[in-house]
Amino acid sequence: MDLILWRHADAQSGEPDVARELTPRGIKQATRIAKWLEPRLPGSCRIIVSPATRAQQTALALERKFKTKDELATGVEPESILAAAKWPDSRETVLVVGHQPTLGRVAALLVAGQDAEWWIPKGAIWWLSKREKSSGPGVVVRAVMEPDLM
Repeated sequence: MDLILWRHADAQSGEPDVARELTPRGIKQATRIAKWLEPRLPGSCRIIVSPATRAQQTALALERKFKTKDELATGVEPESILAAAKWPDSRETVLVVGHQPTLGRVAALLVAGQDAEWWIPKGAIWWLSKREKSSGPGVVVRAVMEPDLM
């Protein structure tokens, strides 16, 4: 299984938090990452997205169908995201569009085996793969991409 963690792009400040929209910079960030992702994603990739407007707008840049999941909202625990992605049991690629600090905590949990607040910049992705090793299951970081590197 591949799990891709995509933090929403740059958003406006304001209230209510769930209704914050992407800034013009955020739209550019989402578009850049979507262009990078599109040729690399399998056609069967399952895309799940936070209900927050900024996450929805980030996912729309990819121009693929996605499902909105309350389990990906701001402030959820890493286990909520892993359950929504069906980690580690699913065999499909899953793209999660969500928020900090939870996405960084998911990355730390899967890669380092600890709950830590790793930083994922706005609009960036972490692409993780579950691998079977002789010593048991492991996670490999396949790619980390930031929109400003494109």
